[in-house]
Amino acid sequence: MATGKIEVILCFIIHLLIMPIETLVTIPFSEEIQSQLRSISPNLNFTFSASQRTSDIPEDVWKKAEVLYTGHILPEIAQTAALKWVQFHYAGIDRFVEEPLLKKNGLKITTLSGAAAPHIAEHILTMILSLSRQIPALLNSQKKAEWPKDRYDRFAAVELSGKTVGIVGYGSIGRQLAWLLQPFGVNILATKRDMMHTEDKGYTPEGTGDPGGNFVHRLYPPEATRSMARECHYLVVTVPLTRKTHNLIDEKVLNALQPGAFLVDISRGGVIHQAALFNALKDGHLAGAALDVFPEEPLPANNPLWKLPNVIISPHIAGNSTTYNNKAATLFRENLYRYISGLPLYNLFDPQRGY
Repeated sequence: MATGKIEVILCFIIHLLIMPIETLVTIPFSEEIQSQLRSISPNLNFTFSASQRTSDIPEDVWKKAEVLYTGHILPEIAQTAALKWVQFHYAGIDRFVEEPLLKKNGLKITTLSGAAAPHIAEHILTMILSLSRQIPALLNSQKKAEWPKDRYDRFAAVELSGKTVGIVGYGSIGRQLAWLLQPFGVNILATKRDMMHTEDKGYTPEGTGDPGGNFVHRLYPPEATRSMARECHYLVVTVPLTRKTHNLIDEKVLNALQPGAFLVDISRGGVIHQAALFNALKDGHLAGAALDVFPEEPLPANNPLWKLPNVIISPHIAGNSTTYNNKAATLFRENLYRYISGLPLYNLFDPQRGY
């Protein structure tokens, strides 16, 4: 038997012989999900406490918790004598990176990257088709009970076939989108931080995505985003917000896009330069945009984007789904198996990269 397998088995046996691993979950998981989590191992002792504030959880619970599954509740370092791993309920944790707890030596931090990729990619595809098929204009006409005489010109659709889609950030979401776009006959370009390794080593639900990097026709380094944009009729932004991606999509990138291009943003507010985006939409260089994230959320009522007829605004719900908790729990279960078996966890947060 290989040495690595022996070490994993020994680690699992040791965990069974020692004190239970106290696991605190602050998300309101259903009874069914709670039961599934409890069935993983008798060495996992769960405390389920659907809470909104750190103070809602007793100090003794914080003190003994070794594993924390949380959405936004984070304790003070002094409260976490036993804490070794924090699993977040979301993929993007940019708003937490400066929290003192995340700087605790030896603490493992993992995200939910990949779990929500299938339905986020469906949202993106829905937006691409809605923009291409003039759905905002059609709905506006419907509200007026209007049957325009110039309907063939006003509602002229843009076919996807033969067009080029650029994906800024070829991670789990971008790969799933590339998979969904296969039947449409589009040319897919993408940016990727590590171009030497095209395979996806992160969490990927079985039967989804592009694990081998086979669906993208050409990869670009992030520094060449502008060069990629010159080829694109559609630009989809999926990167996390970090120091390097702040205002990554600026005036130069937007102006480099093909005239009449469309943009879809499901990344994080701050990746796209807002003034440059507004100008590109207002002057018609961009034919339209679907925006799910903004630097300030909720988006203020006086923001000029609300009044642009060629913009679809959604309130940061691209990742929302009736099955979100089930998919989240599936990833958590996989990481729990890995934790008690001594295997590397999926989606480990890297402070140097910022995600």
